[in-house]
Amino acid sequence: MSPKETGNFAEKPYQVKYITDPNQKELRELALKYTPAIMKTAYGNINKLTRFKARMAKFTYIIAPESDKSKYSGNIIDPAKARELIERQRVYIEKMGTLIEINGYYGYGKGAMPVQWFYTPEAANVAGMQQVLAFSRSAIESKEQLNQPFKPKFRLVFTAGLVLDDQPGKLAIIVDLDNWTTYVMGSDYFGETKKGVLRMLNEYVYRLGGLVLHAGAKKVTIDGKAMSMGILGLSGTGKTTTTFSKQGELAQPIQDDMIVMWPDGALTITENGCFAKTYGLTPETEPVLYAGSIHPDAWVENVF
Repeated sequence: MSPKETGNFAEKPYQVKYITDPNQKELRELALKYTPAIMKTAYGNINKLTRFKARMAKFTYIIAPESDKSKYSGNIIDPAKARELIERQRVYIEKMGTLIEINGYYGYGKGAMPVQWFYTPEAANVAGMQQVLAFSRSAIESKEQLNQPFKPKFRLVFTAGLVLDDQPGKLAIIVDLDNWTTYVMGSDYFGETKKGVLRMLNEYVYRLGGLVLHAGAKKVTIDGKAMSMGILGLSGTGKTTTTFSKQGELAQPIQDDMIVMWPDGALTITENGCFAKTYGLTPETEPVLYAGSIHPDAWVENVF
């Protein structure tokens, strides 16, 4: 089965002012102005203290009727209830009056998937982090394409300040696979925007006959021949550490977290950066990640 082609997104779906693809300096200024519990560290980078310290899978729902519940490993939500929550998010967005719009790609080369993210200003730090993790339009598109309106395959809408008092956990992540859109309501944790797109990418690639693997990737040279090596493992078992640590001079990191394996055996990456745990991070054990975490351009969460 081929995935439903998108490209029919309304270009500006909300009646608000759009801040489209601001640069990192502008995003830092927006974050320091509008994001609560945020500060500049002694290293000059931006640290956000989040209400949520992890993704909330138990409050994540696929839009589907009860009769289709067995098709999904996660929770489902009735389409009518989902529409009511999505409408509530729209009202909140238009009351706020401003959206930060980030356009970019997950993947490179034949695996490049165009994605559009919308954030209300209190999530400006999340927008800044996501922009770093995605490939920019200029990295993927031709000059001719750059002069045309952006045409996303996936869209994610993130409203950290929309508290849903009548919902479990006072938040909801609504996944609309028919229209390749994820709505994040009430969470301020970056992992929801990262996983929101990767979840849709998983489904999209699967429908094309491929697999998205929860794995790091390294370039390894053996007998003068370069090849890719996937590093699989459960969360917290050392994929990122292994990917970014040195194993002699013949191995280089390619990808931190998710890779795509296509039916022809080709492997493509997903993200243009790294979102890593800082617990126990030292310059001796993980010098690349440590140097990145104290760089003035970095974005960090809950770091002391």
